[in-house]
Amino acid sequence: MAKKRIQVIVPAEERERFRSQARREGMSLSAWMLEAARRRWATTRAEPALESPQDLEAFFARCDARETGTEPDWSEHLAVIERSRAAGRVDP
Repeated sequence: MAKKRIQVIVPAEERERFRSQARREGMSLSAWMLEAARRRWATTRAEPALESPQDLEAFFARCDARETGTEPDWSEHLAVIERSRAAGRVDP
């Protein structure tokens, strides 16, 4: 497989944190970042596209199977939104 070089610009302090972590894991910074990018790509690729009503139903079924607890009633959501709005208001 042919390899190409890319440049990634990161703040110096992050570069040092990343490099230190890579060393702790016995990897070069380049290998560590490549592994992280591949994991991210695999994760985002894992969810199939929603192209039909059946795909959407299957998606929600997977979500329901994965999640625990209960979703608050819509009125509770609206109350949280209103409290948030009220907290940010500034009277003239």
